[in-house]
Amino acid sequence: MNTGTDEAVATGESFDPAEHAAAMVGHHYRVDDYYEVGREKVREYARAVQDYHPVHWEEDVAQEYGYDGLLAPLTFISLVGILAQRKLFEEVVTGYDLSQIMQTDQILEFHRPIKVGDQLTCDVYLHSFRQAFGGDIIVTKNIVTDQRDELVLTTYTTLIGRSGGDIDPNLAGAVRNVLMHGLGEETPQHQPRTMPTPTPAPVPTAPEVAPSKHAIAFDSISAGDELPPRTVRLTRGDLVNYAGVSGDANPIHWSDEVVKLVGLDNVVAHGMLTMGLGGGFVTSWLGDPGAVKEYNVRFTSPVYVGVDEPAEVEFTGKVKSVDPETKTAVVAIVAKSAGRKIFGRATATVQLS
Repeated sequence: MNTGTDEAVATGESFDPAEHAAAMVGHHYRVDDYYEVGREKVREYARAVQDYHPVHWEEDVAQEYGYDGLLAPLTFISLVGILAQRKLFEEVVTGYDLSQIMQTDQILEFHRPIKVGDQLTCDVYLHSFRQAFGGDIIVTKNIVTDQRDELVLTTYTTLIGRSGGDIDPNLAGAVRNVLMHGLGEETPQHQPRTMPTPTPAPVPTAPEVAPSKHAIAFDSISAGDELPPRTVRLTRGDLVNYAGVSGDANPIHWSDEVVKLVGLDNVVAHGMLTMGLGGGFVTSWLGDPGAVKEYNVRFTSPVYVGVDEPAEVEFTGKVKSVDPETKTAVVAIVAKSAGRKIFGRATATVQLS
């Protein structure tokens, strides 16, 4: 059964993507299949975000930390999220050109770390919709559970796009010529197809997680303490590699022709790649990636990556506050590239030992 768009087509009425998206707020569906976390995929992703903490690479170290498999880096869930997001825009929130959708915020709430062997199921919600700043602001909520129906992660992703406008035929042709096969071909018109069958909202259980013994000690830090700075270099090869590892094939991350047509100064690094770099910056100081409880970033400026020389991203951080009752701390993160802040707001809440 199709949505009300079929009725609009039958009666000759025009389809308004924004109006349709607003009407779909609250819609929920479960992604058709689970995503199984593999050992080599964890290592591949860790390499892509330049995160060399040994719990992502060495099984014996992960066991010493109390985990029965390699831990995935903090932003590994983006591999699952991009599949769910693609289905959302193909079948629920239709009428948007995916090549011109921009991510502005990402919230990751960890119930436990992702590890090798997890079979992750994603329940997707269209959380909110509003129009502002000349665009349509869409917030999705993903609840991620494992094969035991226990909570692993809750995420909120904010996206901004424009609907209803004609797509530049030169841009459409350029994207079509460089996009990998199997992407962008399923829906020839911007109209909803058969909707995924709604399912009752699940009620997963929260796992019991023992405090980390390998995270930095609570008594050793105070509000105002600074984290050791880190500078990361990004090349075009890094962007192409991340596109392949993550499944984010948007050509603005690697095609000079497309970025010229879009009006960008150069190809840009993936937002989740820069967030992944920031995650490694925090966990290298924290000591145990599994002790991160929440990681939030607002993206404000792109990282441009040229052909002739790498881009540099400089990370600094400061302990913003500490909570003696829960032995947690909130870390404020600053990321800059070419003198501009690329994160408008970035914090990590961490569990201390």
